[in-house]
Amino acid sequence: QVRLLESGGGLVQTGVSLRLTCLASGERFGDYAMGWYRQAVGKEREFVAGISGSGVATYYADSVKGRFTISRDNANNMGLLQMDSLKLEDTAVYYCATLSGALFSRSRKPSYWGQGTQVTVFS
Repeated sequence: QVRLLESGGGLVQTGVSLRLTCLASGERFGDYAMGWYRQAVGKEREFVAGISGSGVATYYADSVKGRFTISRDNANNMGLLQMDSLKLEDTAVYYCATLSGALFSRSRKPSYWGQGTQVTVFS
């Protein structure tokens, strides 16, 4: 079983940056692809960014492409989401999740989820 703990959310003004961290328990973190997802109030959870187990392949939703960067530090069991040029519409609870296997796909349902961290952007 993998346990995931997100941190780094907060209340920020438009245009600034935040970096979210996802700390994973367990061994062989690099064997699992991971993704970041978000859910705004009244909306369904949506894909934000994904990364393969090795970190070589990355994927982004069109809404965050060019502003967000996903990365991972397998030696420290950590996933990261650098969010730049934040917009009001980025306000949501952000979740990290791991998938079974090292290949990421938006169509695959994650196996494990963190509890989420709130990001609120104001003007």
